[in-house]
Amino acid sequence: MSSDHDELGPDDDPAITPPSQSRRRFLQSAAAAATIGAAPHLHAQSRTPAPDAPDAPRQPAIPTQPVQPVRLNINGRFYALQLEPRVTLLDALREYAGLMGTKKGCDRGQCGACTVMTDGRRINACLTLAVMHEGQAITTVEGLAHQGAPAALQRAFIEHDAFQCGYCTPGQLCSATAMLREFAAGTASAATVDVRAPAPQLSDAEIRERMSGNLCRCGAYANIVAAVRSVHAGEFGAT
Repeated sequence: MSSDHDELGPDDDPAITPPSQSRRRFLQSAAAAATIGAAPHLHAQSRTPAPDAPDAPRQPAIPTQPVQPVRLNINGRFYALQLEPRVTLLDALREYAGLMGTKKGCDRGQCGACTVMTDGRRINACLTLAVMHEGQAITTVEGLAHQGAPAALQRAFIEHDAFQCGYCTPGQLCSATAMLREFAAGTASAATVDVRAPAPQLSDAEIRERMSGNLCRCGAYANIVAAVRSVHAGEFGAT
């Protein structure tokens, strides 16, 4: 039997809040307020600072070298060029003298597409520096013709279809021109039977060996050999 004087429990009257519960709510409210207040600061600290705009353009990784005047005798004409000492003869011919006939193939001296002649001697223009050839007579494919008439080798290459795509042809022509002169001077090769005596005839084996430094991607080697053989036999007149 209930009595009007029964004591009410802590949860029976919402107006009554125990001290422990009131302290808990205070701490929760204080923590929430501290978190909200610190959020903008934490967000600002987490941002990645924007890099400063450069004041000036970056310098190249490889410093440029000073240019120097270089005078080259190319195909009987003198070219006054301003070149860095590291410029190859191939780049000087193409990019500075404007003679685009000499081709850049492997740029490592393996294909022979860049073959030119210096003082009559065939060299790979990609493997030598332009400054090393001042005072020498440089001959490129543009210098093989005489007074506008194609040279004998040029006519033979056309007749025997030895040029095909034409990319390696400038180097083949320069190399073959020098090679015929070397053979006429008695220079031996790895295919020469007796190096103590000049070979009486330029055989196909001699031509292949002496032209082995010039590669043809089209595979026109048989036609190139035939063209060189015909010029050596005098079928197209003097070289």
